[in-house]
Amino acid sequence: MSNGAKKGRGLRLAFLVCALALIVIAIGLAVFNKKPWVIPIMEKARKNPLTSSEANLAAAKKLYEARCANCHGDEGKGDGSDAMMYDPPPSDLTDAVRMSKRTDGEIFYQITEGRKPMPSFKNKLTEEQRWELVLFVRSLASGAFPAPASRKD
Repeated sequence: MSNGAKKGRGLRLAFLVCALALIVIAIGLAVFNKKPWVIPIMEKARKNPLTSSEANLAAAKKLYEARCANCHGDEGKGDGSDAMMYDPPPSDLTDAVRMSKRTDGEIFYQITEGRKPMPSFKNKLTEEQRWELVLFVRSLASGAFPAPASRKD
């Protein structure tokens, strides 16, 4: 075997080792990045200043359809048209057991601050709109309010 062939084989092997190392690093980062939400105690204790009313839920429904349904799905099951693109996947907002363990303050904090892949809505929605969404998320989990109508893309 000539020196050129040996050199070419060595470069291919080095490239393969580098590619495998990058794949292992990417998988490792994905696994170790799945941390639970860390929500400050004061935020958990916050109470929703809004009451669940038809007007608040109707306003929140429009916000949900415009800002949340692509990921969380039309019915809140975490199966929106964009959901497959994200890791971790969007939460199932209809899971009553899971949602009953969250305070309104926790949900508000998650909407406000976001965490990759979920965006922050702190500067995109008013505080009142974010509290309306908390009411709507609660209604999805309880089945008290009809899910958004299916959209035609």
